[in-house]
Amino acid sequence: MSPDVGAAPGAGSQPGAATGAGMPFRRVALIGLGLIAGSLAHAMRAQGFTGQIVGHARSAETRDTAARIGLVDSVYDSAAAAVAGADLVVLAVPVGAMGAVAAEIGPHLEPGAILTDVGSVKQAVIDAVGPHVPAGVHFIPGHPLAGTEQSGPESGFATLFRNRWWLLTPLPGTDPAAQDRLVALIGAVGAHVDVMDPAHHDLVLAVTSHAPHLIAYTMVGVADHLRRVTEGEVIKYSAAGFRDFTRIAASDPTMWRDVFLHNREATLDILGRFTEELFVLQRAIRMGDGQHLHDYFSRTRAIRRGIIDAGQDTDAPDFGRVPVGGAARDKG
Repeated sequence: MSPDVGAAPGAGSQPGAATGAGMPFRRVALIGLGLIAGSLAHAMRAQGFTGQIVGHARSAETRDTAARIGLVDSVYDSAAAAVAGADLVVLAVPVGAMGAVAAEIGPHLEPGAILTDVGSVKQAVIDAVGPHVPAGVHFIPGHPLAGTEQSGPESGFATLFRNRWWLLTPLPGTDPAAQDRLVALIGAVGAHVDVMDPAHHDLVLAVTSHAPHLIAYTMVGVADHLRRVTEGEVIKYSAAGFRDFTRIAASDPTMWRDVFLHNREATLDILGRFTEELFVLQRAIRMGDGQHLHDYFSRTRAIRRGIIDAGQDTDAPDFGRVPVGGAARDKG
């Protein structure tokens, strides 16, 4: 664990820390009704949460869908109306929209309420949201490391967070009791909690998520440029590697645009390192240096084994995925 990753009150909790009516909230407002917010609603209900879950989405179509499928108890066309009386507010909108939403809801947040988010970038969210949080409201930024390439209110499912990490980046002076309440809820929906410095979070996620997504988008873009191939062989004969690139590159474009724009420095740093590594491999291939390639691939293969051993993926064929309509859902 990095030196700037530390335990805080309630950190490192095991799933199931609070269940059923014991969940420490009475009214939860979900601002944004996509995969993460929808999965949180499903997971809370599955664990017996008996309080109110309300929501808001900018799109009338999304609001109508959420109401039709019963995703939340009430759907509001105003974020300010949705947060009224809520003791937990979850911002589940693209990173670039966080500041504007926070400005809208700030005056309407309940004293003593907890405000959190699920953004993939943390320092930019803190800078955008923090100035709009009134005194007496506990702002505890967060990021669940869970997802799929699907989006929208019908994409959520109750087990999305099971055995996954949910990172919190609390601000100095955060109330320990408020943080404990949030940690209890996160544990109840199946996730493990860890606490991390915002800047370190953004660097780690640049390695584990942001740069890989950009590389996937780029590889699919390269195939698209070779249209004489893309329209035939690449699609027809897609092997596992290219299929995984296209799966990642199918993720929500608005969300990922905002991620790269708001985690610019860390992403560019990691992409620079990636480019340097790629040049070394290019030289090894050009020079026929099989030993270097074998040693390099052996080291990286061990990292993959470590991910499986940590319970963050499976060594089942095709990474445990099943065809659409099957019993399981992609872990993302």
